Amino acid sequence: MNKFNGFLYGLLSSASFGLIPLFTIPAMREGMHFESILFYRFLFACLALGCILLLDKQSFRISRKEIPSLSLLAFLYLMSAVFLFWGYKFMASGVATTIHFMYPVLTTLIMMIFFREKKSAWRFFAIALAVVGVSCLSYGDSSGGITAIGLFIVLLSALGYALYLVTVSQLKIGQMKGLRLTFYVFLFGTLFLLVGIGATTGIQAIPDWHTGGNLLLLALIPTVISNLALVQAVKSIGSTLTSVLGAMEPVTAVCVGIFMFGEPFTRSIGIGILLIISAVIVIILRR
Repeated sequence: MNKFNGFLYGLLSSASFGLIPLFTIPAMREGMHFESILFYRFLFACLALGCILLLDKQSFRISRKEIPSLSLLAFLYLMSAVFLFWGYKFMASGVATTIHFMYPVLTTLIMMIFFREKKSAWRFFAIALAVVGVSCLSYGDSSGGITAIGLFIVLLSALGYALYLVTVSQLKIGQMKGLRLTFYVFLFGTLFLLVGIGATTGIQAIPDWHTGGNLLLLALIPTVISNLALVQAVKSIGSTLTSVLGAMEPVTAVCVGIFMFGEPFTRSIGIGILLIISAVIVIILRR
């Protein structure tokens, strides 16, 4: 029963993360810039995680030595989120989320190149699968394919998250409890956005209650609920199976894009998505 619950938590975590476009695209269509959308996502998520930590009676205490590490993690996580949201302006949200899902492949590349992790034929095969998958996505859009700048932006999103994961694994700060670490990542991310947007375009006001609801749900479902479910899944079935279940993330995003926003879906796009998901699963299982 515990393993069954773990599978459900794993599916909930990845599927809820895949709902990011469902709440982001409508806010963009109301004229909100992705920077302001991200600010409200980080702010609301930070407040919600803070309340959970208070209810759970967990300590908020951190040392001065941990601040640089937390700042670096927040910057990398923010980099990933900024480029993903920016990528929605250049391509279908489902395709963008699928390309972002390549982060385990990039994580493996980073570990092999910079940390001398063992190379294997299986890993090179998975990397080749992912490259072919991206090529299929690039030429499968009936509107004329993905632009080079759009592909570059979303690949930067995947790279940002890969660097985030590598950094967590290499720094002592990674031993901090998951929820407290996530809280401070979002807290520092909120501060970075506040300074960055405040010094340039300024933070947009929420235009109406409907958009405000979308921003709140964006902070709660794909962020807080996804993280809480992830923690429970790892406890019940382990990190490997939980990572494999993460394949629901791009599948959910693609379904949202097709059924909610009328995004195109061709045979080439379907093959590309399948190849990228297969590549990620091979990487995870071989690790």
